[in-house]
Amino acid sequence: MNPDANFSEGNQKKLLTQISLGDQSSFRQLYHQFYKKLLQFAFVITRNNEVAEELVEDVFIKFWKNKKNAENIRNVKVYLYSAAKNTCLNYLSSKAHENITQPFDAINIELANPLSPDQILIYRETYTKIKSAIETLPPRCKMIFKLIREDGLKYKEVAEILNLSISTIEAQMTIAIRRIAFIIKEDLEKTPVSSNSKK
Repeated sequence: MNPDANFSEGNQKKLLTQISLGDQSSFRQLYHQFYKKLLQFAFVITRNNEVAEELVEDVFIKFWKNKKNAENIRNVKVYLYSAAKNTCLNYLSSKAHENITQPFDAINIELANPLSPDQILIYRETYTKIKSAIETLPPRCKMIFKLIREDGLKYKEVAEILNLSISTIEAQMTIAIRRIAFIIKEDLEKTPVSSNSKK
């Protein structure tokens, strides 16, 4: 089930209004809705789980401190991802850390439905190939692919978070999908059909 399914625009507005009035249960609901995703996002940037946890906590602490302005937020998903990105970049800048173009490779692809043993074997082989293909993507392309395919953000939301145009997001996704598809197709063409499969 999509965790965002019950987080419609109407529900979001109601939740933010309650938070702006100081309702802690509504704030906890928001926290549980986004904490894990923001943590993964922050880890991709910082490459340090403890630092990522601390920075995401900072994002929510600041959000609660400024709760009176919560009801004025147009899109809380974009707001939180942008806040997490800026907090991470500020941290890296202050620590003179690694170049921000390096860490965008923590990408996971999950399947929602159970698989048969044969499907699992095929999936594992394909998964490895997809991971390898993703590793060949340029850093920004990889980050965009992750936000859209793993975190479920819309093109427009990713464009806002990364301060890019929607056309750039579309172009980067096209590059990613074409490269991954090409590598998988090329590999399949090289793989001989097993005689054991002909029964």
